[in-house]
Amino acid sequence: MTSRITISPPLLNTSTPWATTLSDLQAIYDNQSTGAVTTRTSFPVTGFQDDPSIHQHAFLPNASSLNTYGYSPHPLSYYLTSIESIITSSDLPQSKPFIISITGTSAEVISSISTVSKWAHEKRFKVYAEINLSCPNIPNKPPPAYSSAGLKPYLQGLSDLQQSLDVTMVAVGIKTPPYTYQNQFDELISAVEEFPGILSFITATNTLGNSLYYEFDLPTTNEGELTPIIASASGTGVGGLAGESIHPLSLGNVFTIRNMLDKSTHEDVRDIIVIGAGGVGDQAGYKRMRKAGAAAVGVGTAFGREGVEVFGKIHGAGAELI
Repeated sequence: MTSRITISPPLLNTSTPWATTLSDLQAIYDNQSTGAVTTRTSFPVTGFQDDPSIHQHAFLPNASSLNTYGYSPHPLSYYLTSIESIITSSDLPQSKPFIISITGTSAEVISSISTVSKWAHEKRFKVYAEINLSCPNIPNKPPPAYSSAGLKPYLQGLSDLQQSLDVTMVAVGIKTPPYTYQNQFDELISAVEEFPGILSFITATNTLGNSLYYEFDLPTTNEGELTPIIASASGTGVGGLAGESIHPLSLGNVFTIRNMLDKSTHEDVRDIIVIGAGGVGDQAGYKRMRKAGAAAVGVGTAFGREGVEVFGKIHGAGAELI
């Protein structure tokens, strides 16, 4: 049976570099306009080898961003410790859930879900897990969520784990890339329908890969040499596009995924919620995501640009978020 998740108000951050440290997460948790806190995506045992010379981001002129990041330099254990510290340092009960974003091979991810489930049960914390299967910036490792064959080992592993765990498995979701044609959606839904009752949510979308932006040496006058605005491992400056530029594509993904889930013959598949992400930075963007079918809305680039104040701007602009 699909585990239900609750995000109230239905506004949260996405797994970005601005959710890396304990202090980052604390600020999001303390913000009254967020209904959940998402950690930066981590590996189970060791942190990602972050190199500032090639793992970078830049904010573009049109409220978009480009990045060549990989994953968190901190492992899963860092986030379990950080979450426990945030919750236990307050005299009040836990006020909102944490979404622990993880990645790795199917075996690594299943091990992580087992660890998180046992830890959450022992501590009695409200946490969910998001499997990031869609980062476009890892050389020679195409995002698994682009194909049914890439997705199925993860879903099969989750199904096996659900049967074998001696505690309840935490609610699990996947983060998908921005699909651009129907067959990609068909591959996703086909895999999900083969394992009903496993996923509780789908976060759509991650960044759009193979994106590039050139900047003039003298940007104020558009003069001088044109060079990539950020560096990358390949030396090309090609990375993942986010923010306003992908907003229409992300809306289309949310709309299509929601409609395809609703048409499933499996109640557990129809019960999967969609967390909409991609280019939301104001009330209008939030409303568009909800109109497209998102049960909750994630904010990434605008959060990086404006800080936690962006959540209050969206929540406090007169929008009825619940």
